[in-house]
Amino acid sequence: MRSDLDSLAQVIRERRAILFVGAGLSMTVGLPSWRQLIEHMGEELGLDPEWFLSADSSYHTLAEYYRLKKGSIGPLRSWMDRNWSVTEEKIRASRLHEIIVQLNFPIIYTTNYDANLETAFRVHGCDYVKIANTRDIAKTNDTVTQIIKYHGDFEDDQSLVIAETDYLNRLGFSSPLDIKLWADALGRTLLFIGYSMSDLNIRLLLHKLAQVWRDSGYEKDRPSPFVFMPRRNDVQEAVLAQWGINVIAGEGDDPAASLSTFLEELLRHVQANESPATS
Repeated sequence: MRSDLDSLAQVIRERRAILFVGAGLSMTVGLPSWRQLIEHMGEELGLDPEWFLSADSSYHTLAEYYRLKKGSIGPLRSWMDRNWSVTEEKIRASRLHEIIVQLNFPIIYTTNYDANLETAFRVHGCDYVKIANTRDIAKTNDTVTQIIKYHGDFEDDQSLVIAETDYLNRLGFSSPLDIKLWADALGRTLLFIGYSMSDLNIRLLLHKLAQVWRDSGYEKDRPSPFVFMPRRNDVQEAVLAQWGINVIAGEGDDPAASLSTFLEELLRHVQANESPATS
């Protein structure tokens, strides 16, 4: 792991890295799991939550069914907004969120709908700009961290990528946020944290990036992406390796503790090699 941390620390210091943040980070501050979300959808539809949960469908399909029955995703979004909120005090006390702010990534992409990252930057006194839709792209400011809400934001129902149709539409990677992502990602090192790596959008993105570099003839010049996984997974490591992705695996049975150990060590590597002029 040490050589991977050295490589990551170097590009982070040079502000040539992009952080991708998944649901694993939000769950460390007590946000509900997807299981709870599915149970709630079943209850609102008057169905047995356990039956709804065990239905032979993905949660994207269940959310699509919910939207068909309710006429919109609005009621679900409102429930998520109320129940997926975390106090400023809790975010301020979250060491994981504090480290992410301290690492000072120029660009952070997140598939989380909540505002925890924005709150972390605010409570720690760091400026940022939030980008959740086409209009927001015009607000891009290269002097502060960009937080791109890749799957949408609670403040904009139309931006949410939650139901099956939303995901299928995004597989084309042709929306304005996708175009920005390609521009941002091709020349930078990507670091993914908080993902189980089961998200089809993310896996397709990694595959397509590898394919673009391979077809270009300059694959040896590609910035190597990194994925942090809380524990070793030989299957995932082998599959991701064929796309040129470095997997950093943690230890232990607690995903939050594993992620915390990794980020603490990464921050030490970044700070240990900073020159006096940049520290």
